[in-house]
Amino acid sequence: MDDTDTTLILKLGASDAIAGLALSTEAHWNQTEEDWRIFLRDGVVFGIRDGMRLVATAALLPYSGNNAWISMVLVSATHRRRGFATRLVDTCLETASKNGLTSWLDATPDGAAVYGPLGFTPTLQLRRLKLAKPAQTAAPAPAIATLEALRARDRRVTGFDRTALLTAFAQRSGSRIVTANGSIALIRDGRTARHIGPLFADNAAEALSLVHAIARSETRPLLLDAVASQGPFLEGLTASGWTVERPFQRMRFGPATTEGDELPFAIAGPEFG
Repeated sequence: MDDTDTTLILKLGASDAIAGLALSTEAHWNQTEEDWRIFLRDGVVFGIRDGMRLVATAALLPYSGNNAWISMVLVSATHRRRGFATRLVDTCLETASKNGLTSWLDATPDGAAVYGPLGFTPTLQLRRLKLAKPAQTAAPAPAIATLEALRARDRRVTGFDRTALLTAFAQRSGSRIVTANGSIALIRDGRTARHIGPLFADNAAEALSLVHAIARSETRPLLLDAVASQGPFLEGLTASGWTVERPFQRMRFGPATTEGDELPFAIAGPEFG
């Protein structure tokens, strides 16, 4: 038997947040320690250690309606090509299956090539965009919205109840929930950039107007994960200085669940859906 097959997979705890952050930082991801604590508190995170060092992870974060998000699939550069990622994702899928959950994830192109053979079905496509230098002006900042307004719109659009997640985001220092002309979005801190999302609006013009207002009131770089089929929104962003960093493919393992009433313009992030 290959040594990889006998490597022990562990369930991680709250004390592993810093070690998880070291892995996502090595991968140049934008997660913070607070993000890791969400997965460790509200979901289940599986890991592999080499001695005392955490070298690989994968997380399963449950939502309502028998759905769960798989993310934080990370392997240190020193331990890649040993099958760790596949084994950890398999463990997440086994856990989801035992609990009757449909699993979702947002994969990079390389990840999608791995997850397809495991039985994942592609759904919508996403594009990560970055605004490196927001053009801060003296224009008024967008109005502040309530957590309840965001939660209600999020459930209508996604079909999931993510009250715990959105509450955790909103309670962080520096987070804002903003609104303008029927659109609403959350902005929160990341390790290297501020993140806009989720973002909901009735049309592309409203969504763009809110993003532009946010950018005028921010000083740090901004990230946003847009739904690729929202073409006019994407075109408006790139025309105003946003650059596309990478694509993501949303994929589902298991039976289709109830869909939301509309598409978001930007998601909470590929790690959260």
